[in-house]
Amino acid sequence: MVRESRSFTAGRMSSAGSVTLVRLGVLVSGTGTILEALLAEALPVVVVLSDRPCGGLQIAADAGLASELVDRQSFGGYGETFARDEFTGAVVEALKRYDVDLVVMAGFGTVLTQPAHDAYEGRILNTHPALLPAFPGWHAVEDALAAGATVTGCTVHLATVDMDAGPILAQEEVAVRSDDTAATLHERIKEVERRLYPATIRKVIAAGVGPGEDLR
Repeated sequence: MVRESRSFTAGRMSSAGSVTLVRLGVLVSGTGTILEALLAEALPVVVVLSDRPCGGLQIAADAGLASELVDRQSFGGYGETFARDEFTGAVVEALKRYDVDLVVMAGFGTVLTQPAHDAYEGRILNTHPALLPAFPGWHAVEDALAAGATVTGCTVHLATVDMDAGPILAQEEVAVRSDDTAATLHERIKEVERRLYPATIRKVIAAGVGPGEDLR
């Protein structure tokens, strides 16, 4: 079952009477399967940015897209020395170079701090492998299994400073099977995600998101 938690308009026009072009910046950290789904739907991606060397950057290269590596290792790596605010500032500066209007997190493994939300307030999208507000956090699939949930799913939401707490844009349920492992359940959720996320982004674009506009 698909749930939509926001009412989208169908095509806002600019003052000049033409449809506003929305420029997407996609943030990746892994193999890039979500990025592939976005590109398969011909969404207007102008740059792919990663926080580490990964397969998603190669997918961008193969598609002829601009890419940026803002490597965590240059900001202290993965421990207590990680300079998260400085890293976030570097991400924002990279996105600004490409005049990005809408930021799409696609398996991005680093939580961004306030400067990103100041620059792109209400214009950062993310997905989560559960039906938020249930099972927030990094281990949503495992948590759903541990809780004995019979239904979980995928959520598309606005990212905020508070992790997995932003307004929900769309959700779709995925049944939990009695023989599911975290791996098998997560794969079925990913199948939904690769369809629901591009469809939701397309509706956001149809709503006419542009610089300074807020989806909330």
